[in-house]
Amino acid sequence: MKLTYSNIIYGIVTLLGVTMLFSCEGNLQQVRAFSTEEDAPQAIASGINLKFTDSGRLVATLKSPKMLDFTNKDFPYREFPEGVEVEFFDEKNKKNTVVADYGIVYEKTKLIDLQGNVVIITADSTRLEASQLFWDQDRSWVFTDKPNKIRFPDGSYTEDLGFDSNQDFSNFRSRTNTGIQIIEEDDE
Repeated sequence: MKLTYSNIIYGIVTLLGVTMLFSCEGNLQQVRAFSTEEDAPQAIASGINLKFTDSGRLVATLKSPKMLDFTNKDFPYREFPEGVEVEFFDEKNKKNTVVADYGIVYEKTKLIDLQGNVVIITADSTRLEASQLFWDQDRSWVFTDKPNKIRFPDGSYTEDLGFDSNQDFSNFRSRTNTGIQIIEEDDE
């Protein structure tokens, strides 16, 4: 067999093509591994300003500089690493505000974990401050085991190491508590 110049070129081109095919497949797997990183969120949102309505009535707003969406995980959640502010409006359009440095919403359990300078201000000016607060959406229940302060509109306040309550604070259970309570006496 006589080797010609065209046979040599054809052999080199074939060898390069086969080499590139196999090397690209290896690189393609590496590129896919980068794009589907195990801990990466499926979406990142910036400058969020969501409005929630019910039958045309505004019931809540949610504002956050950043949200990471991990709802593609086995235990789905949404994280607000740069803080969150939520305003709730009741049937009489009275506003309750919740602010925190960090928040995470667990989709399956409907549990919200707020951390860092958590402040709740109710429509009647009751102010709750805590380092961490949980809200169980299914049970409409709020609780913490961390130190917290509550200041009521009448000037009374409590400081304690944990409480649990329904979300409108009409059924409140304090664990340990110090503070000042103002009690009105009947004239009778």
